[in-house]
Amino acid sequence: MIRQPIFRLAPRLPALRRLLVLLLMTFAASLLPKAASAAPGTRACATTAHGAHARRCIAKPNKRHIKPAPHAKRAKAHKPRPHTTIRKKPRRRVTPKPTVAAQHERLHRKRAARGTHPKRKPLPTPGHAPRVTASARAAAAQAAAAASAGARPQLLASCGYTPATKRLLRSRAIYVVDERTGTVLLERNASQIRPIASVSKLMTAVVSLDRRAPLARRISVTGADRDTIKFTGSRLKVGSTLSRRDMLHIALMSSENRAAAALSRDYPGGRPAFVAAMNRKARTLGMSNTHFVNATGLSPRNVSTARDLSRLVAAANRYSTIRAFSTDRAQIVRPGHGQLSYVNSNALVRGGDRHITLQKTGFINEAGHCVVMRYQIGARPVDVVLLDAPGPRDHIADAIRIRNWLNCSLH
Repeated sequence: MIRQPIFRLAPRLPALRRLLVLLLMTFAASLLPKAASAAPGTRACATTAHGAHARRCIAKPNKRHIKPAPHAKRAKAHKPRPHTTIRKKPRRRVTPKPTVAAQHERLHRKRAARGTHPKRKPLPTPGHAPRVTASARAAAAQAAAAASAGARPQLLASCGYTPATKRLLRSRAIYVVDERTGTVLLERNASQIRPIASVSKLMTAVVSLDRRAPLARRISVTGADRDTIKFTGSRLKVGSTLSRRDMLHIALMSSENRAAAALSRDYPGGRPAFVAAMNRKARTLGMSNTHFVNATGLSPRNVSTARDLSRLVAAANRYSTIRAFSTDRAQIVRPGHGQLSYVNSNALVRGGDRHITLQKTGFINEAGHCVVMRYQIGARPVDVVLLDAPGPRDHIADAIRIRNWLNCSLH
């Protein structure tokens, strides 16, 4: 070995010092046990790390050696299940034994017989008629005596006639009277004077039949029969010819205006004489608030009251021709150029209401929708007058409601 001078090793002392320190650190690290270098449940950092990287080394947990906490196990055990529909078991219906049911029934009969069970009525014993008390017999006898003596009829609340249901009627003037006893069953503005529209044709028919002219005689439609008030049309053309019977038929059933005008023109003395006869007949019947200016009712000056019109219905009902013609559903006439088919202007008659024995409808803007009828409720005739209904079906709805009250209350 060649010995070098010491002065030549002096420049290399810092490097040797660093190498010596590194060897000492490596030797010290190899002497420490691995279990002591890391905390329980963590992984030790690499021993080769040095410098700045060694200071950033942090012990990381070892997931394989970590035991779950007790509360974590409980949370896992109580994990919510997916939503499922829980079906409840149906409750068993307990049927009482026959002996128990019989005991309850006997107890109920005893209480009902003693009158100590106010909410329940006594049950009829099988095979025997129900017991009728003396007070019930007396009440039944009194009711029968009143009925035989002609008691005053009335609309019953049990049949649906109440102040609330009465307000549902849309007609502005109403008069319902029992013709046999003269009892007024229902009225509203019965004395107010109003236009009556084509209800006037009932008086036209009465005056025409009072003339006693042959119904087979034929009448021709002329230009004078046209409507110059409302300018309404007609299927009866000028020059058409019909018998007086057919003219009267379609005037009452379908409210044909030219037919009524032709009947009034054919009257002896012409239309002025016919209108005078209409007003004279009204005074004879006691219709003091009634006035006519023509036979068709197209003039708003044809006025009356609901009370007066009930008198007209009663008078017109004496004519079998008026009863038959006003309640026919349809009629075919032959005016000389083919044939014309007419239907009844009353929807109730077209629907087959057999309670109606006489009727007449009417409408102009000033009068509203009107209808007068004679109802036959059993053996009891009832006159119904409905005037000035606002809608085209309101008077029919009112008539149906009143008919139901009458059928229930008077039967």
